[in-house]
Parts: sequence; C-alpha cells; structure tokens
Amino acid sequence: MTLLLAWLINTLSLMAVAYLLPSIRVDSFTTALVAALMLGLVNTFIRPLLVLLTLPATILTLGLFIFVINGLLFWFVGSFLRGFTVADFWSGVLGAVLYSLISWLLSTLLLSNRS
Repeated sequence: MTLLLAWLINTLSLMAVAYLLPSIRVDSFTTALVAALMLGLVNTFIRPLLVLLTLPATILTLGLFIFVINGLLFWFVGSFLRGFTVADFWSGVLGAVLYSLISWLLSTLLLSNRS
C-alpha cells in the first residue's frame, strides 16, 4: 500500500512540476502515472550506475554533478515517453530539482504518520 501511495505522490509531484514550469508538459494523468513509474525505474537502475561512472567528476565538483545526472535522466525520460515533454537540458535540471522537492514535501506530509 505504501508503494502505491508513493507512486501517487510522485505522479502528483510531476503534475505540479508541469503546472509550475511551462517548459515541461504532461498531457494527462495517465501519462503522469507512466512517467512517474519510468522516472522511478530509471532512478533505481540507471542512476546508480551513472553516479558510479562519474564519481571523479562528482568529487571534483563537490557533488554538484549529481544535479547534471538528475537533469539528464529527467530529460531522457521526457525524450522517449509520448505525452511527457521536457524542452531542454536546463528544464530537465530545474524540473528534477522541483520534482524532488515537491515529492519530498508531499511524502513528508502524507507518509510521516503512517507506520
């Protein structure tokens, strides 16, 4: 049940990001559900490999390169998923940051009382 609630929170976060940033577009709630699932899968399987491969750049930039990785993955999902559009790289970086912040905020508010 918690996994489904987290998926719904991420979906709502993605819809909020699309509302706040005109350079990110989500066509429907169903598209947002699929995009949130794809973002979760990409962040689970591809992101750790990219972080490991770019560890020297991450250390050299004191961790700021993680923003680049997150933005690229956000942009990547928007490039192949129909109905979810991310205009460019910087939109992906800003969208990934907002997505993380909104998702964290909603998760804290909704999941903190559930044990």
